[in-house]
Amino acid sequence: MLRKYAICSRWGLTCLFGMGIFLFWLLCYPHALSYQEQYQLFLFSLDYLTERIQVPGGFADYIGEFFVQFYYIEWVGALVLAVWLVMLQRLTWRMMRCNSSLYMLSFVPSVMLIWLLGDPSVLFSYMIAMFVAMILGVCRSQKQGLRWPNIMFDVVATPLLYWAIGPMAWLYVALRVVDNGWRWSWTIVWMLSVQLSAYHFILLQWPSYTAIWGTYYRIPLHINTLMWVIPLIVVLLAILSKLLQERKDNHPWIGHALQTALLVVLGFFAITKGYDRDMYELIRQDYLVRQERWDDIIERARDYQVKTPFSSVCVNLALSQKRQLANQMFDFYQSGEDALMMPRIRDLTSMLPTAEVFWRLGMVNSAQRYMFDTQESILNAKKSGRCTKRIAECMMVNGHYAPARKQLGLLKKSLFYRDWALEAETLIGNEEAINSHPVYGRLRKIRYKKDFLYNYEERDKMLGLLFVNNPENKMALDYFMGQLLLNVNLVDFQQYMSWVQQYGGYRMMPLTYQDVMLCIQKNGQVQGSPYRKYVDSKWKETE
Repeated sequence: MLRKYAICSRWGLTCLFGMGIFLFWLLCYPHALSYQEQYQLFLFSLDYLTERIQVPGGFADYIGEFFVQFYYIEWVGALVLAVWLVMLQRLTWRMMRCNSSLYMLSFVPSVMLIWLLGDPSVLFSYMIAMFVAMILGVCRSQKQGLRWPNIMFDVVATPLLYWAIGPMAWLYVALRVVDNGWRWSWTIVWMLSVQLSAYHFILLQWPSYTAIWGTYYRIPLHINTLMWVIPLIVVLLAILSKLLQERKDNHPWIGHALQTALLVVLGFFAITKGYDRDMYELIRQDYLVRQERWDDIIERARDYQVKTPFSSVCVNLALSQKRQLANQMFDFYQSGEDALMMPRIRDLTSMLPTAEVFWRLGMVNSAQRYMFDTQESILNAKKSGRCTKRIAECMMVNGHYAPARKQLGLLKKSLFYRDWALEAETLIGNEEAINSHPVYGRLRKIRYKKDFLYNYEERDKMLGLLFVNNPENKMALDYFMGQLLLNVNLVDFQQYMSWVQQYGGYRMMPLTYQDVMLCIQKNGQVQGSPYRKYVDSKWKETE
């Protein structure tokens, strides 16, 4: 009876842990799931598979990308993470020889992984590699002794495991040594020779870090310290369980209390230290831009806004889509002249909101260039489903059908972009269908009609020319006037107020423009003026 109760209580804790993980990702960090999904494009093709398994850890990378593609649907992504972390917890307990007195410690690796996953550059392949190494170690734990079949198995399995999951194969070697004692230390020498041989004789064209550190981190030559602390903890748990296997605990409640306290402390640090508030707020803003949830962006910015150009671009875009930019622009933080459109920055995220601004303004070529640069800035050389889709759309709007078909061909090999690609392919070459499309047709009307060189420093002139090209483009008018205000070009602002009166479609002068005109009339001596506050901050930065 007590045994059944213990089993039920253990499974109950595991289920609660899984539910907590699911709700944590679904309710608190769905934007983190979207962030991971948008920087890969898993393809169901033989070429894609062979490309991945050409390097150590490629199999783990392939399986990891397979599961990450399901992050496209938030609740499915949260479920995937919950299931894998629960399986890892149960596997840890099995590795600890099902020692019921240490059950709470079996949650430690999974909790530490939650902490590690707060680093958005950590890839899912890391968890896959750890799981494979541990499950093979657990399955081999019953094979004792220096017998010839056991030796031959590890001689063959070690290099295969290294090629499949990368340097995480060291975890399997360590677990074998812990299980069989130092008489199995020959596997350490064998693993080292396998790794060095792969680097010197097979991976001649690959950087050394690929052979040594694996492909678990998106940024080459960088690594998170926790990535090697967690396997060490797994090994220490295996040693601890072996030492306490035959020991009888006369006061089990003390051990359970200490283990629970340890988990609470680790969980607290995992959530508070592992997830940087400002970084994840910016990731959330980009996620909301992708989802076109403009009201949510504005409401969150009222409560808390990260003081960066990235945040200003996201908030201003949201205001423009609600036609509130001319009314509320300076109610929010403005980073400066780059608050509407950021310059080109070669990294993963910075250019994405600006690319969305260009797309909606009708600056299609600029949107395509920013998306292409973002995709090429993915440091582990992966494609991006989000970027590939937008690049294909830009090409279709511009009538470049041959390269657009190539991009759609990639998307058709994916799971969640396939239906869209098949539908978009029907528009290829069909000018009438594209011109009548609610999005593509509008962009064809408002885009630039002539080719010219783009100069970021003169973006106010670019926006003015875009509006002159099509006065129905009210977003271009709002951005043009907003850019003049960010530049503190009040002479031109007053000159072009006639455009606002004639084409703006406002029943009354927007509140921001009223504030600016009042500041001009009173030479800036306006108490509580949002625009005066912006100008003062801009002057302080230049001093």
